Amino acid sequence: MKDAVEKAGILIEALPYIRKFYGKTVVIKYGGHAMVNDDLKQAVIKDVILMKLIGINPVIVHGGGPEITDMLKRLNIPSVFVGGCRVTDPATMEIVEMVLVGKINKEIVALINRHGGKAVGLSGKDGNLIQAVKKMVKSVDGDGLESLQDIGFVGDVKNINPEIIQTVIGEGYIPVVAPVGVSEEGESYNINADYVAGEIAASLNADKLILLTDVEGIFEDYSNKDSLISELKIGEVEEKIVRGVISGGMIPKVECCVQALRSGVATTHILDGRVPHSILLEVFTDRGIGTMVVK
Repeated sequence: MKDAVEKAGILIEALPYIRKFYGKTVVIKYGGHAMVNDDLKQAVIKDVILMKLIGINPVIVHGGGPEITDMLKRLNIPSVFVGGCRVTDPATMEIVEMVLVGKINKEIVALINRHGGKAVGLSGKDGNLIQAVKKMVKSVDGDGLESLQDIGFVGDVKNINPEIIQTVIGEGYIPVVAPVGVSEEGESYNINADYVAGEIAASLNADKLILLTDVEGIFEDYSNKDSLISELKIGEVEEKIVRGVISGGMIPKVECCVQALRSGVATTHILDGRVPHSILLEVFTDRGIGTMVVK
């Protein structure tokens, strides 16, 4: 009986949040350990299905860097990175698109469908969803001189056409988006999934953008686990990047949160995807987890 009462209490705690977010759109960038560990995969998918069943409109944007690297290794194609971006020649782009669109995207869709949800897989080519332009990356030579380098079919988001996502949502499905964009010339471009998630959230006027990562959030001092920054204001971001509080792979995540907020998204969250049901904990409980980036 005690367990039943505790479960009832949890449901009651969630009630105001269910009411608040009913009919709203939540964009989830799915990546990191939560895409590798089978138990965490199941937890994320069930979270997303539950959200849909109670009237929230989740949209998943997924990455896939480790699986791309693994496939390239199996094909004896070296992985080269410049400024944190994968050098992507035509042969590599074929593999990237095959892994992201043909493998990972369809696995997520199949998992949602198997657990009782309804999902549709999309890439940036569907309905001209993600219009892309070539990304030039800063590189530094041995003398410390900076220059812009062309690293192939790596892109930035030029424009999002959300019509196909809105249609899929309207028909009761969960959209699952692979971050492959298309140029005006019809060429495929590999785009950072964090930035794609942020731009899609902005185009849909989403209420929340959630980025799943492999860390608990942003810390003032990563050696001190009590220094988690639960709320980060836009005006504090630049100073924390300069000081190195925000560094490495966290920079694009925070930058995409800032851009999404400036484009009308209500709140953005950086969550630890290694925590089972971290999405539900953030959306439906009083305490929340991770770091919330706010205006």
